[in-house]
Amino acid sequence: MHIYFFHQSRIRSPPPHPQENTKPMRKTSAWIPVLLSALFVLTGLAGLALSEDKPKKIPSAPTETAPAPPVPTVMLIKIDDPITPMIAEFIIKSIDKAAKQNDEALIIEMDTPGGLVESTREIIKKMLVSEVPIVVYVAPEGSRAASAGVFITLTANIAAMAPNTRMGSASPVQLEGKMDETMAKKVTNDLAAMIRGIAEKRGRNAKWAEDAVRKSISATETEALKLGVIDLIAPDITALLKQIHGRTVDVALGKKTLNTADAVVKERTMGFRYKLLGIISNPNVAYILMILGFYGLYFELSNPGAIFPGVAGAICLILAFYALQTLPINYAGLMLIILAIGLFIAEAFITSHGVLGVGGTIAMLFGSLMLIDSPEPSLQISWAVIIPVVAASALLFIVTVTVAVRAQRSRVDTGKEGLIGMQAEAKTEIGEDGQVFLRGEYWNARSDERIAKGEKVTVIAVKGLRLIVKKVP
Repeated sequence: MHIYFFHQSRIRSPPPHPQENTKPMRKTSAWIPVLLSALFVLTGLAGLALSEDKPKKIPSAPTETAPAPPVPTVMLIKIDDPITPMIAEFIIKSIDKAAKQNDEALIIEMDTPGGLVESTREIIKKMLVSEVPIVVYVAPEGSRAASAGVFITLTANIAAMAPNTRMGSASPVQLEGKMDETMAKKVTNDLAAMIRGIAEKRGRNAKWAEDAVRKSISATETEALKLGVIDLIAPDITALLKQIHGRTVDVALGKKTLNTADAVVKERTMGFRYKLLGIISNPNVAYILMILGFYGLYFELSNPGAIFPGVAGAICLILAFYALQTLPINYAGLMLIILAIGLFIAEAFITSHGVLGVGGTIAMLFGSLMLIDSPEPSLQISWAVIIPVVAASALLFIVTVTVAVRAQRSRVDTGKEGLIGMQAEAKTEIGEDGQVFLRGEYWNARSDERIAKGEKVTVIAVKGLRLIVKKVP
């Protein structure tokens, strides 16, 4: 047992026992803080190891659903009119829109009797440089692709027809109207070379295509398929999309494989503008507008200041001329119609005993027949329109102008001029002065002869407010 002594100034340890060593005690006391530190370190390491053994929860990023592949779309337009500048504009703009929308294809469902060469050329040029595949589909059943329709069908990347349809008869007489022999030969050679080049480019029967121009041959859908003129026959749009799926075609940007099996068809219809222009471009409507325009201008010139007839006539004429420039016009027919209107007007001023009126009627009839120079019935003016218009025009102009001339030549019955020639009654004796009763009024009157009261007098002149009268014989 160790005993420690305390002194005021210091603590003094008892002398060590000769057999005891104090070094171990000191070493033990010195290692206590080290052991405690090591214990803390080991505890921390153990906790760290346990925490590492536990699975860590890593905040996951919000899951994003992979976007579904876009559904392919196909644009569909329907043409069932002659090929005119208005139709050409609609087709060209549809091609541009389909390319802009990245559509898989543009389907032109067509039923046309033909049309104008220049409009057809514009469509073909656009189709040959199109960035979107173009499918021409002659449909529905009973439809045809004649004349200009043959050129458009053969230019398509894929040509298809519905059952019970036909195509052909692309001779220039169907496109350009009547021509002399030399001109017809030139046009025929030019169109034959054009359609042969198109057929060769699209890998179709070039000989049949050329014969369609030179010999006006035609073919049904089954014949066209066997001859290699078209690519397929499809009963409807759904079947058409399935049949063209997977086909590779050449477009302006290179080759393109069609993906149309499940494509969504979006039809592009003609807007109000196209429909209005289509109505105006009808030969019958254009003819009626032209006649109405002439009516309006004539009545405005006959009655200056009426305004409405002139404005309406000018609008009708402008619309008519727009429509006529889209049609094969014979200017001799147009001049005959203008001559007819001139003869109708002259009939009212010249005593011809009806010769001018009959001449005007005949001129308008022949002018109407000659106005549209095309063998295609859809581009001709109907007899059902020509006969009523000619009859109504002759009757209207002759009656209206005759009434107007007679009105101008009739005696004026108003104002001072209207009093001359009228009869009155003398209410007093009339000489240098007197009074008469006329139209319920008393007038001062004078006469170069003596007139007794109560006698009938005739007004021969008016001077100021005094009537000059004479006795009634």
